[in-house]
Amino acid sequence: MTPVTASPTAPPAPPIAVEYPDSDGQPMAENTLQFEWITLIKENLDWLFAADPQVFVAGDLLWYPVEGNPKIRQAPDALVVFGRPKGYRGSYRQWQEDHLPPQVVFEILSPGNRPGEMSRKLLFYQQYGVEEYYLYDPDSNRLEGWIRQEGILDWIETVQDWVSPRLGIRFDPSADPLVIYRPDGEPFVSYGERSRQAEQERQRAEQESQRAEQERQRADRLAAKLRELGLDPEAL
Repeated sequence: MTPVTASPTAPPAPPIAVEYPDSDGQPMAENTLQFEWITLIKENLDWLFAADPQVFVAGDLLWYPVEGNPKIRQAPDALVVFGRPKGYRGSYRQWQEDHLPPQVVFEILSPGNRPGEMSRKLLFYQQYGVEEYYLYDPDSNRLEGWIRQEGILDWIETVQDWVSPRLGIRFDPSADPLVIYRPDGEPFVSYGERSRQAEQERQRAEQESQRAEQERQRADRLAAKLRELGLDPEAL
């Protein structure tokens, strides 16, 4: 009898690499007003936590909470992660970030946003661990907020003078447009406004320096005149 030869076992197929795109193909903003609010919040959060190397702030960055499933993703208009270092990221892949989700997210409404879309975002943020969620409509000046309590994102009944537990910032939606205050009481301002304030401070400092120099020169002239008269200015 001819012996039966077992066919060689085929080597296992290499695992298929999962791609996590850095872009979802959607624009960051639909209009200039939405863009201004996104950048205002993101830039001011950057300034607020500039001295803390373990607070990561980003705007319009794709967040992938589940390894192996790139279809589960969201790109908040602004997000803050406490406990993760600053630095470049093409996307926020949670399993590579000590499994920490963004604790705070912001969304700025645009005319193209639909109620169903925003409801899905709320459910996403609730499911994947967001602690604070703020939604602002600049067209109607309407601010809404949710805070995690007992495992769910609970709607904040009164956002007037609400202070974010994580960020320490305070909201004043009674102002039109919305004003957001830093913990030191200073309002959020745009980069342009901050640059203008810095220039004003520079000019004031320069004027004070010029006045001080003029006073010094005046004192030197007076001392020289006294010496011409035979007087010791130090003795007067």
